[in-house]
Amino acid sequence: MSAPSRQRPHPHPADVLGPARSRLQQYLYDLAELVAIDSGSYSPDGVNAVADWVQARLTSLGFAVERIRPPAAAGAPSDALRTGDVLVARKAGRLAEADGGRRILLVAHMDTVFEDGTAAERPFTLDGTHAHGPGVSDDKGGLLAGLTAIELLQGQGMSEYAELVFLATSDEEIGSPVSRRITEEVARDMHYALGLECARENGDLVVARKGVADFRLTVTGRAAHAGIEPQRGANAALAAAHLVVALQALNGRWDGVTVNVGVVRAGHRPNIVCPEAELGLEVRAATAADVRTVRRAIEDAAAHPAVPGTTVTVEQLDDCPPMEATAATHRMFAIAQQAAAALGFTLGATATGGVGDANLIAGTGVPVLDGLGPVGGADHSPQEWLDTATVPERVALLASMITALGDSTA
Repeated sequence: MSAPSRQRPHPHPADVLGPARSRLQQYLYDLAELVAIDSGSYSPDGVNAVADWVQARLTSLGFAVERIRPPAAAGAPSDALRTGDVLVARKAGRLAEADGGRRILLVAHMDTVFEDGTAAERPFTLDGTHAHGPGVSDDKGGLLAGLTAIELLQGQGMSEYAELVFLATSDEEIGSPVSRRITEEVARDMHYALGLECARENGDLVVARKGVADFRLTVTGRAAHAGIEPQRGANAALAAAHLVVALQALNGRWDGVTVNVGVVRAGHRPNIVCPEAELGLEVRAATAADVRTVRRAIEDAAAHPAVPGTTVTVEQLDDCPPMEATAATHRMFAIAQQAAAALGFTLGATATGGVGDANLIAGTGVPVLDGLGPVGGADHSPQEWLDTATVPERVALLASMITALGDSTA
């Protein structure tokens, strides 16, 4: 005879909406404080000031906080990349994994794209329900929504999960070159991940993000005097020009794939047949298989240069894996839709060409849903905004997602 179901009672999503609304004024106060801190990716002191603030909040919530100073920020040469610290905060729940408890990761980033001084030039303002200021949507609004949801759950006495982990990264806006290893290591131990980037302007959550691969193509030709004996040369610039046309023509060959030659360098003097050229190329694709397919097409084009006597080498410099819309992702989204319906609003899903820390998590094989912050838009611009009217419902949604995913018997 099969064992009876061990389902445990969970609060209805609507039950947490009132407490979320009661926290809105404190949320706005905290958001203004965070936005007032310049924390550009290349401003480690500013990012660390945000880290101080977040660490204090997480510690007050009973989390054990590990603060990781990336190697490049500790004793590196003065010209090395310096970034702020990364925070990894952990709190055990009361539901053992053997009893259905699951490990949930929340991820947000503390850095912005803005230079020092921007916070003073464009301070936090509130125009009706729209908040403005550097990073108000990307990602300080989402970061704070995650902290507020945790407070909400703690206030309700809810810890029906095996472990809750809060990851705050320091360099997402420049591709996570330093924090990537940390993110991947933390993610590998998780059952589910929730990205705290803000929701799209229409309120959609993000179920897929394209991956990015960067390539460098080096064209080698043969120098010669351009006036006396040009026939002895092999013009690398001309070969590169043909390559640019061929590579740009890859656009449209596969659905969801974009190819962009963004950098072209060639030659030094106009009276020399160009001996060397270089192309910088970016590929964005929705699946890892598509990235591999495009790479083969790039290598094929490089193997057949248009100018006799020239050769082309292909190097893949970097890659960010796609966040693919898997079956597990769609199951997570269905849970979010049900919770949103109980909260009185509808929820859509979208895919985007932009990348984020959710890509790195997806690359480890962990199911991830992104865009769980409040609704915002115009990121990376002076017009950046956050709709504060959506804060209570999105915080309640996030709290409900943690509760639903944290207990596999629910």
